[in-house]
Amino acid sequence: MRLRLAALIVLVGLIFPVIPAQAHHSTAMYDRDHPITVTGVVKEFQWTNPHAYIILEVTDPHGKTVQWSVEMMSLTHLHSYGWNHSTVKPGDVVSCTGMPARSGDPVMLASLIKLPDGRQIKS
Repeated sequence: MRLRLAALIVLVGLIFPVIPAQAHHSTAMYDRDHPITVTGVVKEFQWTNPHAYIILEVTDPHGKTVQWSVEMMSLTHLHSYGWNHSTVKPGDVVSCTGMPARSGDPVMLASLIKLPDGRQIKS
């Protein structure tokens, strides 16, 4: 009986850490079927783990400035694509292509960024 209880406790201890890790990597909040591109001025570039972000000021069709939060991959992935902490800086004009938030909020998961020098780089 004690051996079964100990085995159950070990099994539960192994399963619980996996659940948050799987949830973290969900992209269910993004619309994969309708990618978009937004172009704007970089307000901030956050070179942080677990994901980098570009805060982008975009002018909407009505002339209003909207702040977009552009989520990118991990720093390890970005390094492998050629990114570093100074690839973009405040004031740069960039175009971000990716999956918009299903909610309609100005949030996206970017897959490609067009840099000020014209290069397109995975994100």
